[in-house]
Amino acid sequence: MTNNTSENTESGTIKRKSVAREYAEAIFIALLLALFIRTFFVQAFKIPSGSMETTLLIGDHILVSKYAYGTHVPNEIPFLNIKLFDDIIFFSKTPERGDIIVFKYPKDEKRDFIKRVIGIPGDLLEVRHQKVFINGKPYEDPHARHTEKPSDSALVPRDDFGPVLVPDGHLFMMGDNRENSQDSRYWGFLDIKKVRGKALMIYWSWNQLESWVRFDRFGKILE
Repeated sequence: MTNNTSENTESGTIKRKSVAREYAEAIFIALLLALFIRTFFVQAFKIPSGSMETTLLIGDHILVSKYAYGTHVPNEIPFLNIKLFDDIIFFSKTPERGDIIVFKYPKDEKRDFIKRVIGIPGDLLEVRHQKVFINGKPYEDPHARHTEKPSDSALVPRDDFGPVLVPDGHLFMMGDNRENSQDSRYWGFLDIKKVRGKALMIYWSWNQLESWVRFDRFGKILE
């Protein structure tokens, strides 16, 4: 009886260790898979400001395609924002005019910005009294939102800017909420290598002022 009890106990111990190991391995694989997907395919971002209103609202949570413009070689330690080397991209593709993209803020690459592509390489871009002109022709942007009248001050680049030629490998970015957006009118062109990905859709939205969920925004495709 004693021997049987000992054997059963040992078997139970071995079994318990095996189950614990299986759980640990499953969790480890799940974390690796999540990290792989986040690095190469899709990443979630939260909208912290109103610079893209009314397309994107504060509290919107969006999914961003990481492979839309090429394959990025990870150049930083995940979650720590510690950069290891310069950006390397394979199969690079230039974003199209009108795309909403997430990118590293040129003045502080630890921060992510989201804006709309307005100027692409080779464009002659100008803003005249809030109206955008590309290559001498008015650019019709149905997403642009204006909350103030044009300013007559020459010190305000938001309403009168350029003309400027967008250089190769760069983009001219603007927020949809034109009077409330820090964009290329203030900090210059965006290096395409700093693009993180293309905004795809809203998967969650929280209205902080009303402390309630915006159910009507779930699943909204961004364009």
